[in-house]
Amino acid sequence: MFAWLAGLGVAAAWRRLPRAMLWLPAPQAARWGGLAAALAYAVFSGWGVPSQRTVWMLVTVTLLQSFGLRWPWLLVLLAAAVVVSAFDPWALLQAGFWLSFMAVGLLMASAPLAARSAGAVAAAPAAGWRGWVTRFGATLHGGVRTQVVATLGLTPLTLIFFQQVSVVGFAANLLAIPLVTLLITPLALLGAVASPLWTLGAWCTQALVAALGFLASMPGAVWRVPAAPLWAQLAGLAAAALLIAPLPWRLRALAPLLALPLLLPPRPLPAHGQFDLLALDVGQGTSVVVRTRAHVLVYDAGPRYARASDAGQRIVLPVLRALGTERIDRLVLSHRDSDHVGGARALLDALPVDELASSLEAGHPLLGPGRLPPPRMTRCARGQTWSWDGVRFDVLWPRAADYDRVATPKPNALSCVVRVSGGGRSALLVGDIEREQEGALVAAGARGLRSDVLMAPHHGSRTSSTDAFLDAVGPATAVFQAGYRSRFGHPAPDVLERYRARGIAIVASPSCGAWSWSRDGTGGPCQRDAARRYWHHRTAPGDP
Repeated sequence: MFAWLAGLGVAAAWRRLPRAMLWLPAPQAARWGGLAAALAYAVFSGWGVPSQRTVWMLVTVTLLQSFGLRWPWLLVLLAAAVVVSAFDPWALLQAGFWLSFMAVGLLMASAPLAARSAGAVAAAPAAGWRGWVTRFGATLHGGVRTQVVATLGLTPLTLIFFQQVSVVGFAANLLAIPLVTLLITPLALLGAVASPLWTLGAWCTQALVAALGFLASMPGAVWRVPAAPLWAQLAGLAAAALLIAPLPWRLRALAPLLALPLLLPPRPLPAHGQFDLLALDVGQGTSVVVRTRAHVLVYDAGPRYARASDAGQRIVLPVLRALGTERIDRLVLSHRDSDHVGGARALLDALPVDELASSLEAGHPLLGPGRLPPPRMTRCARGQTWSWDGVRFDVLWPRAADYDRVATPKPNALSCVVRVSGGGRSALLVGDIEREQEGALVAAGARGLRSDVLMAPHHGSRTSSTDAFLDAVGPATAVFQAGYRSRFGHPAPDVLERYRARGIAIVASPSCGAWSWSRDGTGGPCQRDAARRYWHHRTAPGDP
């Protein structure tokens, strides 16, 4: 936009210089002047990746036009993509890269429709109020058409990348784009010369933010779908191209049928009596998702990374959205340590939670009100049990009396321990229990601990995973959720040796990433094996 505005200004000034036009035609001067202005603006604004991408696209198109090359629009777009990816190969992994080029490509593909509008403007009377009305109507029609093309064409790509699309986005763009283009941005630029214009621009921005906030707060403003399989994604992209292409309506009417698998993707769920377990890679922390046929349990929510960033917002919530989860039936927070509850507020504010079970003390901030109606609060206590869709859940720790001890115990000592069993298999979620709690659990009844999968206590710390406890549980697989090169040394080498000595398969999130235990009882594969990147460090089998 800035290049276009600058190009218009350069062209207007250039035409007033006859000698300059003999040296360089005004259209060429406008192109290079607009490019120079855009480059300066991009550098001034921080030279971010989206700005770089735009500048390289402008450079490519300007060079083609300057050399008098008339390439087909698709070839021009591909040339720009090659230049952008050559300067920034990582751009191919960014959603913005594909959204930018798809938007431009859709507008180019629908150019014949725009040409009809331009023909109508050319045929309109040159003077008089009828000419003004016709030109205004054609301009308005062109703007609306652009938004229709962008909205419909980018919806499949948005669903693929984010599993959600804004229902109010079309109305928001119709309001925001002209206001930002014609008023806010010029005021922001002119404010460098006359600072009072910044105040006017700030008022306009505040009004725009208020209007957009109202639209965003409307019920159903965002439509979310589960992640679709690859074939459904390809069908959705084909639907977008078919809908926008200048083809007969009889062919374009097939687009909704092609888009249907992406809009309503199949959602594989466990059978009655079965459950899925997903151990997320949240770094130094814990978060596990257990799904039955019609219920979801989230055990811990991972750590908080910074004041405005946590595992709940960045990892757990996107995974739940991709799985098609609309509510959490029970959120279990094992204990108060930040690497277990750091992401809980993001979940409580984003999804309805029916019940929050924890060992948190009264008055903990997470037990206070949030943006959504508060869940039912319960304390984890040995003996609690419930059944979902034929799957049994048993709370094995802490004991009710542990909350009333005179000496306040360590938070680890109150970790909620939950055993999940169904379909002839079981998993034990233990939080950060230590030797004392492991011994008490073994003494209370080793048979009740027997499980196929064990979430390793305390991330593999030396304070846990005693011989007696491992013998009582007897897992086939142990999952260690810990940070890469953890400063705590998790998992400890001598602890790993205890597991290996018993023939227990070791899964560690630093080398595995997320690990899933499917409903047929088979584990894996590790996410880093299923979607390996070239920068992932390869480790020897069994080496965490």
